Amino acid sequence: MGPHPAVAAIRLAVRRVLHDILTELNTPAGVPAATAADRAPERASGLPPSPLVLVACSGGADSMALASALAFEAPRLGIRAGGVTVDHGLQTGSDLRAEEVVLRLRELGLDPVEATAVTVGRAGGPEAAARDARYAALDDSAARHGAAAVLLGHTRDDQAETVLLGLARGSGIRSLSGMAAVSGADGRYRRPFLQVDRQTARKACMVQSLPVWDDPHNADPAYTRSRLRHEGLPALEKALGKGVVEALARTAQLSRDDADALDAWARQAESGVRDATGVLECAKLYALPPAVRRRILRRAAIEAGAPAGALFARHIEEVDRLITGWRGQGAINLPGKVVARRQGGRLVIRQG
Repeated sequence: MGPHPAVAAIRLAVRRVLHDILTELNTPAGVPAATAADRAPERASGLPPSPLVLVACSGGADSMALASALAFEAPRLGIRAGGVTVDHGLQTGSDLRAEEVVLRLRELGLDPVEATAVTVGRAGGPEAAARDARYAALDDSAARHGAAAVLLGHTRDDQAETVLLGLARGSGIRSLSGMAAVSGADGRYRRPFLQVDRQTARKACMVQSLPVWDDPHNADPAYTRSRLRHEGLPALEKALGKGVVEALARTAQLSRDDADALDAWARQAESGVRDATGVLECAKLYALPPAVRRRILRRAAIEAGAPAGALFARHIEEVDRLITGWRGQGAINLPGKVVARRQGGRLVIRQG
């Protein structure tokens, strides 16, 4: 008799991602990708050394399900499996809970396993600050252990929430793309569960008798994502019927495909809209489709020193009006003390 359907689903999702990682690690240029999985026995023998994959685990149902699936699948592919839990220090006893998570991961057979404490700042709000601190800690752990990848337990439900948050900000198609299945430097972060719903992960923990911790922040209405999860999405499903989460997740993938194509177009077009000194020419920018032109403007602003996280659609729209609605207006001030101004048919974007 095979595993419970929920357990089978999470293991399959992790197995696919591990195969992808092996393919990337073992396939030199010109070697068919299909041969990568055949090299697992070589890895198991220690020649060459087996790659390490870490799971980021909070102790919640999603990440515990992910950790259990990694612990099961990794040895079968000649991969070492480890784990890291981040103590944000935002709740009383968080250090003790981190220690409990370490014990649970070790009981699953993961090694190495560690808990990392971080100090959460205030920049961008509590949710963004905690996320920045967490990823910095995960980057550090991956670098110290030489991990090939770090698995994250974001589910299809998390993806739907991310799409709705992006829609509420009105920040464009890239924001509607949600979370990427592969992200970070050199594709470090992998999200196997973006096509797995939250209930499946929780069910997998239950049938395997895995203890889970429910973070009270996830039910705290002070947090935007919590309100969306417990009030916004249920209201949408009541009004529109079931299937909203699946539709939003599908929207994320379609939006990502479109955004990737537009980004590639903008990169190709950028060299053709600059003069011999590298300055942007307004007439050539004007001839481009708005979606492509604004991507070039955003990229130029970031290169000049504007922080990407503080550069919103309204900023780029103001700069765009220097090209499409020129009335002799003055310079546009952007985050990071970057200034955009039109001078003699050229658009100059620089600090100061």
